[in-house]
Amino acid sequence: MKRFFPVFVGSLGALWIAASLFPPKPPKDDVDLVGFGKIPVQVGGRVKPLDTVARNSLLIIHTKQTLRLADGQQLSAIKWLADTLFRAQVADEYPAFVIQNADVLGLFGWQQSEQKYFSFAELTPFLKQIWEQGAQAEKLEAVERSAYQSAILNLRNALMLYQRLKNSVQPEGTENFAAELEAFQRGIPGAEKVARTRETGENFNQAELDRLAELMQRYEKSAKLAYILAVPPATPLAESTTSDPANGDWRSIGQMLTQSIGAREIDPVVKLYSSLGDTYRSGDRDAFNSDLDLLTNRITQAQPIGARHARYEFFFNHADPFTHSMILYVVAFLFACLSWLGWSRPLNRTAFYLLLLAVTVHTFGLFSRMYLQERPPVTNLYSSAIFIGWGAVIVALILERIFRDGIGAACAGALGFVTLVIAHHLAGSGDTLEMLQAVLDTNIWLATHVVAITTGYSAMFLAGMLAIIYVIRGVFTRSLTKQTAESLARMTYGVVCFATLFSFVGTVLGGIWADQSWGRFWGWDPKENGALLIVLWCAIILHARWGGYIRQRGLMAMAIFGNVITSFSWFGVNMLGIGLHSYGFMQKAFPWLVGFMLGQLALMAIAGTPLKCWRSFRAPTNSFLPTPENAKLGASC
Repeated sequence: MKRFFPVFVGSLGALWIAASLFPPKPPKDDVDLVGFGKIPVQVGGRVKPLDTVARNSLLIIHTKQTLRLADGQQLSAIKWLADTLFRAQVADEYPAFVIQNADVLGLFGWQQSEQKYFSFAELTPFLKQIWEQGAQAEKLEAVERSAYQSAILNLRNALMLYQRLKNSVQPEGTENFAAELEAFQRGIPGAEKVARTRETGENFNQAELDRLAELMQRYEKSAKLAYILAVPPATPLAESTTSDPANGDWRSIGQMLTQSIGAREIDPVVKLYSSLGDTYRSGDRDAFNSDLDLLTNRITQAQPIGARHARYEFFFNHADPFTHSMILYVVAFLFACLSWLGWSRPLNRTAFYLLLLAVTVHTFGLFSRMYLQERPPVTNLYSSAIFIGWGAVIVALILERIFRDGIGAACAGALGFVTLVIAHHLAGSGDTLEMLQAVLDTNIWLATHVVAITTGYSAMFLAGMLAIIYVIRGVFTRSLTKQTAESLARMTYGVVCFATLFSFVGTVLGGIWADQSWGRFWGWDPKENGALLIVLWCAIILHARWGGYIRQRGLMAMAIFGNVITSFSWFGVNMLGIGLHSYGFMQKAFPWLVGFMLGQLALMAIAGTPLKCWRSFRAPTNSFLPTPENAKLGASC
């Protein structure tokens, strides 16, 4: 049993991961929303599938990627988006908007209750108030906004996004878009004739001109509000022979319609979208699926690379590698901890196998993001959390392979899970594959400075995790033997050396980058200061160790404080809202950062308690201090 248990558990994990890789199949009795989710569009300067647009939009509006209706029915993000695009009157009744602030509810004359999700129809009478209050809040800096102002601004932005989505594929309120476009197409020659007769002074049909002008106003409004650019360039960029830069631009449907008079015809993609919407509203499954196939083929012919990336991103969204690896990290951490209590070898092997599977899935997700962005792994805070966790897990697994005591496995599981949880919460603002910040938009330095400095973050957090295990096992359990304590001390010391190297190299490379980008090697920017603090703290730890000023417990306490410095350099400097490296104040993350730092300081205080208070010290067989010192300290706390 002990021999086959690790293989059995590892196989179950592998089968679970394999099952997640199979894409969903569209139901036979319903429209093909799976295929609809694979259609490439452009949003925020990036080509992505409609599935990603749906997930990110619902996440911004609803804070979740699924929507639960009042009757308990669960809507997927792509179903919600399809209804928003094609059946706005139905989507208006969905309880999608989150309001939890009592003052915001009071603005509408509502009492705070258990209900926190509201529909667009319920909020429609208060749109003017929301817009006015949101505009006032937007004028303030993030650090100056009250909880009410932040809540009303978030609500206004969510409503604005929703209204832009409703006008992205067709003007809001359209019932038979295909017929409307046919009439518009027939009216284009008439409009040209009217224009000619108007110039010559001849009589012209004013009613016909008014009808066309009314449609043009609708399409201009749709072009102005459109969130999704659904019409691809006519030819692939690589094959383009025209010097016109607009040839490579994706355009909204409203924009294409306003340009139809000059072109004398309506783009085929626009016609296919109009037919797709009409068949979706009518519930004609066969007609919808047929139009979907034609639209997909048309876009694929125009943009084969964009379509291929969109299909892969759809698969990546469905596979959800980071959520799966997060779960595996938790299970592996639990097995590693249980191995300290008994049945150590099989449980430790089980944890190691699960960690190998988890880091494989984690690596797949990391490289998938690199493929989709065509960039190195770290481009924003979200990707930095993904990479820092990945690097920490790799180093921890190497330590586990060397020492085989379950400590490296426990660190790998804990750090992998925590960093992915951080990344999950950082994704709440929408697209994590967004266009790069200007400060990061240099491939060579992304591949050197940013990767090196985040590798240093990984090592510092790993050293801090090893120190935390030392303190918790020593103070609260009897499992910290002399051998285990020495092993933890060696691992922590080695990881701090590793962190020193990468933090120093990354900081120097950052200075070279700054010199080339901004004309100065060092500017005392908050982010630069944070990186320097890590290097200095690593140097202080090593010199204190070499000089004999600290021993095991001192090393561990200083490594724990390294977590405080690293978290400040990683997140804290961004929250200051100043400097060239500041990407915005994250108000929601501030209490968590403060809580984390206070927790680390509390652990340092625990590490400094007298050794007679450590349970491992009081255990005669596990004592790791010399016997004469044990005899002197003797009594328990």
